[in-house]
Amino acid sequence: MRVPRIARPRGKTLVYDAVAGVSVAMVGIPQSLAYAELAGMPPVAGLYAGALPPVLAAIFASSPYLQTGPVAITALLTFSTLSTVATPASPEYVGLGLALAFVIGVVRVLLGVLRAGWLAYLMSQPMLLGFVPAAAVLIAASQVPKALGVNPPEEGNEIVAAVTSLADPGAWSLAALAVTALTALVIVGGRRLHTLFPGVLVAAALGVAVSAAGLYPGAVVQSVPSGLLPFTLDDIPWDRVPSLILPGVIIALIGFTEAASIARRFAAEDGGRWNSNREFVGQGVANLAAAAVGGMPCGGSFSRSSVNRMSGARTRWSGAFTGLTVLAFLPFAAVLEPLPLAVLGAIVIVAVTGLLKFRPLVRLWRVSRPQAMIAWATFLATLLLAPRLDLAVLLGVGLSLAVFLWRLLQLEVDVTAHDGELTLAPRGVLWFGTAQRLDSLLHDLLAAHPDTVRLVLDLTRLGRIDTTGALVLRSILEQARGSRLETEVRGVPPQSQQLTDRVLTPRTSPLE
Repeated sequence: MRVPRIARPRGKTLVYDAVAGVSVAMVGIPQSLAYAELAGMPPVAGLYAGALPPVLAAIFASSPYLQTGPVAITALLTFSTLSTVATPASPEYVGLGLALAFVIGVVRVLLGVLRAGWLAYLMSQPMLLGFVPAAAVLIAASQVPKALGVNPPEEGNEIVAAVTSLADPGAWSLAALAVTALTALVIVGGRRLHTLFPGVLVAAALGVAVSAAGLYPGAVVQSVPSGLLPFTLDDIPWDRVPSLILPGVIIALIGFTEAASIARRFAAEDGGRWNSNREFVGQGVANLAAAAVGGMPCGGSFSRSSVNRMSGARTRWSGAFTGLTVLAFLPFAAVLEPLPLAVLGAIVIVAVTGLLKFRPLVRLWRVSRPQAMIAWATFLATLLLAPRLDLAVLLGVGLSLAVFLWRLLQLEVDVTAHDGELTLAPRGVLWFGTAQRLDSLLHDLLAAHPDTVRLVLDLTRLGRIDTTGALVLRSILEQARGSRLETEVRGVPPQSQQLTDRVLTPRTSPLE
């Protein structure tokens, strides 16, 4: 894929992008710490993933608003992949996190370069309708112990941890509850005051101030190294990379659906265009950069992209300004060490409430029961199989393919018999998997209607006809003519007209 030409932004546009980029960074810095905690990575890994990656992603991006960095769904998928093979936050775990970011980056770059952006749509909408809210439930549940100020149980998934924590009110920390409530109030209340109110930043600043003043006795972030970006390719366990290819591909595709939906939605609202292949490359390069500088797997953030748009961003360079702002903050990152973990937990819980959408799941049951079964099966599998979310995703994809194949194998035929005329109107796709059904049905119908003198094949409601289907049509017509029946074929699908004409006309058929 050709790298987009780097145009020089105009002065006024540059100012708009700079203001928007800095505004996003003010939200992104505390969010990055929270999502790093969610992923099981050191908090500073979130800052590193929010620094250089968005700068490089801006070079390839097609959307003027898409903001790249740590995001909730990708963080949860990272934790689900790595927590079964290493202890979170351990050196082994951190190295595997860098390796996973590398795999995701390579996969996305390759998909973009090969112009395979369409692969993102393998994740069917019903599957995502089930997976996303279930993942949001797991994300929120994983933060409940932090919000309550209790230690999570060593065994069990996020749901078990949340239920166990909620079931023991005696262990709750009043200080943590107060900080959690204050954080949620500032973020949610700030949004009602103004959409651009930096609620996350204000809540984090208040948390740091309260903790630094010695007024918070609970758990805090503790260690956030200050300084410039490290270079950590030597920390990647290259021998473990092959074992991360499958989960890396899954995260690369699922994580990209969020970025794609953001870019597509904003492009539609602005009457603009976006390019999935360029976004794949941009998101891939961002993950490669994260792997190289000690970050974590990252993707496109809906909340920060919305802030970017509302802050007046004009071009994709607003993302670069966000990364540069985080880079400038890194030498002072130690000021976040007193930040209560309860604040991070509340930030994540509030952030994912917008993903808890259950109404579409209920509505889908009334629209299409097979698709609803995919959505609900994925939803339940995501909750029950946690932390093995990759298995839940594979189940959802498998069910989507199974329903697709089942529908392909369905050929409904409307039959009308009147005054010696027999009309067959098949519905579906006439291909090698369904064509023989039409042939067998005709034999049964002719036996049941011996007075038939005319056969009509109405193909108006067929979606497509393949070569085998065309040959079966020809066989049916030849048999009918051999039985001295008049025949008529009407409504051949336009996309199958040329093939059908060549097969049904003996003189021109290449199969003669």
